Amino acid sequence: MTNEERVVSSEERLRDEFGSLRPALVAHCYRMTGSYQDAEDVVQETYLKAARGVDAFEGRSSLKTWLYRIATNTCLTELGHRSRRVLPAGLGAPSGDPGARVFADDSVAWLGPLPDAVLGDPGEVVVRRESVRLALVAALQHLPARQRAAFLLREVLSWSAAEIADVLGISVPAVKSLLQRARVRLDELDPDDRVPPPGPEEVRALLDRYIAAFEAEDTAALRAVIQDDFSLEAVPHPVWFKGVGVCLPFLERAFSAPGGAARLLPTRANGQPAAGSYRLDAAGVRRADGLWVFTVTGGRFSRAVKFHDPRLVTAAGLPRRL
Repeated sequence: MTNEERVVSSEERLRDEFGSLRPALVAHCYRMTGSYQDAEDVVQETYLKAARGVDAFEGRSSLKTWLYRIATNTCLTELGHRSRRVLPAGLGAPSGDPGARVFADDSVAWLGPLPDAVLGDPGEVVVRRESVRLALVAALQHLPARQRAAFLLREVLSWSAAEIADVLGISVPAVKSLLQRARVRLDELDPDDRVPPPGPEEVRALLDRYIAAFEAEDTAALRAVIQDDFSLEAVPHPVWFKGVGVCLPFLERAFSAPGGAARLLPTRANGQPAAGSYRLDAAGVRRADGLWVFTVTGGRFSRAVKFHDPRLVTAAGLPRRL
């Protein structure tokens, strides 16, 4: 085989491997960055870097491992210039006033969701569901970048300490120290008891009940599907609410706004039930305005976070307008 033929063969192998691995790389980079859009950018940069260096790839590791190495180090470079991403609950205590003024704050580095539709086939989504939970991804943002990388490479991708050390350019004992500190910190930040969630049919039925109640502006029916300590957040709004005594009056106030309640279409994001939101514009057309992501605890919803970004609705496989 000539050198030219080897280069072509390497490029073809890279395209094939990258194509099959792309959803998993997006999920990995999302866990690292806390942003679907940032993850997409990093994965694209990963491919460009790999394409430039594929002719020098020596094959001492698999192409898959090599691509994860590039993606991880690209994330680490990006994180060196970014603030920690947060959800509204990460900024302070909830408001006890359902009439509180809600305002946008675009100066905050907000955490975003990951629509399940970008992860590929349903089987792959199930495998990654636990590792992209919204609460876990929010907790991961509290870890220093190298701790975060070590934890994800070990706990999600099952890499050895030696492989992680090679990627991060540190010793194996240093990797073990990073992992120990990361686990302790995550136990503090994400005290989820890991009770198995209800089955998909039960979750979908619960989501359908929530959507029907929301669209009917029926707060009594909403009360039946949410926990007493239900929390309500919306990115990019720093003000958030907790407890049915505050959340339900706030929703009633929102229902009385021009256009009334939004229309909701069911979907999934972060391996959790979700819904695309559609509101009437000035021309009377219902257009996508954001994506809700719900957390289920004990058979009812315990948290709802709305992300005001229409692009997330289409990324979830839903239409731009109704």
